[in-house]
Amino acid sequence: MHDTYSSPLSARYASRAMLELWSPRERHRLWRQLWIALAESEMELGIDIPPAAIAEMRDAADTIDFVAAATYEERFRHDVMAHVHTFADAAPSARRFIHLGATSAFVTDNADLILMRRALVMLRTRALDVVRALALFADAWKDEPTLGYTHLQPAQLTTVGKRATLWIQDLVLDIQDLDYRIDSMPLRGVKGTTGTQASFLRLFNGDHAKVRELDRLVTAKMGFTSSIPVSGQTYTRKIDASVLGAVAGVAASAAKFASDMRMLQAFGEIEEPFEKEQIGSSAMAYKRNPMRSERINSLARFVLSLESNANETHSVQYFERTLDDSANRRLVIPEMFLATDAIMLIMRNIASGLEVHPARIARRVADELPFMATEELIVRAVEAGGDRQAAHEVIRRHSVAAATAVKDGAPRNDMLDRLAADPAFAVPLDDLLTALDAHRFIGRASEQVTEFLGEVVTPMLDQEGGTLSDEALRV
Repeated sequence: MHDTYSSPLSARYASRAMLELWSPRERHRLWRQLWIALAESEMELGIDIPPAAIAEMRDAADTIDFVAAATYEERFRHDVMAHVHTFADAAPSARRFIHLGATSAFVTDNADLILMRRALVMLRTRALDVVRALALFADAWKDEPTLGYTHLQPAQLTTVGKRATLWIQDLVLDIQDLDYRIDSMPLRGVKGTTGTQASFLRLFNGDHAKVRELDRLVTAKMGFTSSIPVSGQTYTRKIDASVLGAVAGVAASAAKFASDMRMLQAFGEIEEPFEKEQIGSSAMAYKRNPMRSERINSLARFVLSLESNANETHSVQYFERTLDDSANRRLVIPEMFLATDAIMLIMRNIASGLEVHPARIARRVADELPFMATEELIVRAVEAGGDRQAAHEVIRRHSVAAATAVKDGAPRNDMLDRLAADPAFAVPLDDLLTALDAHRFIGRASEQVTEFLGEVVTPMLDQEGGTLSDEALRV
């Protein structure tokens, strides 16, 4: 284990459930299930395959001799034929019928589509777990005023909870995209060597209806409602690109959340979880680094770099197929799912343990709020008998001076003190202070949180199907 390379995705980051899904055992178990479905369907349509042979295949479906398969592959240099022979050794009465009429893509492509659909369902569940955690957070902090930011500069106030709904909304859109990909995923089905089904037409003595029914039967036995209408030897790799685009979308949403979290932690407003004996830095013992958020960004960058790979692979599949996709897809497809699975585990961990520091948030609001209350302060000056344009100039002059003072080390923003002391403004300090209740500047943020959670998030969570075991972070 320690003497050869091991992917960090399997050794450190991805969940056991996702690792098992993409394991050789699960892949080759699916191959055998596909061969059984093909033989069963051929028998049901009149091919003389003994029921005992089918039964023997079923009995051997889950006991795969990987050592024997490796030995065969070393001889044949062909992984599918290696497993055909291994399966035939385990079910000798079915030897004549295993893979009958099929090409390698019958098992490889169909298995990939099945695995991708299962992986999408797992990612959907992970995303819903994160949405659930963030929804609780948004509701708990929906009324807490905080600085909004545009262009990374302080802007009109929002609330801590309202900001969380922005993260949730991204995931809601991702889940809708995942739902579409899951629901519309076709099987490759039974298409033959160049997609013409010629071998199966020969098998059924030119009976086109039986060939179509064979495709339908195998598709249904594998749990799909449809197969792709036409194909070359392989299904179009555009499906891979579309599916992996949805996966990359999940990673991008998580990366946006993680980037926001890193800045909020730098501001001291909100921090990700930090365990009792966790070490932030080997040298600087006081450090509490946002390592979980940084890991999300790191893994997401890897995922996003692979999205274009899928489109490029699709673009060079000349005519009915080429093989330059094979090695590439063995890497790209599983690793995109494994990395995004890891991302969602980390995101759920952060979302479930966010630490909010209201005092720091309030202090930062207080530093900026006098500037944001400019219109209200002008109104107060006019109500006291002043001239609107003159009041504007007084506020402009004192706000610039106060901002410079804060940047140069002043302990607080004293703009209101400056205005109250200026005879040209003539509004008492107590009157000015009443204009600075932060809750007056958050608009409908609180109501938007309540409405969004009630109208969008809760219905989605109520319709959730399936669960995954709760896995702790591995590192």
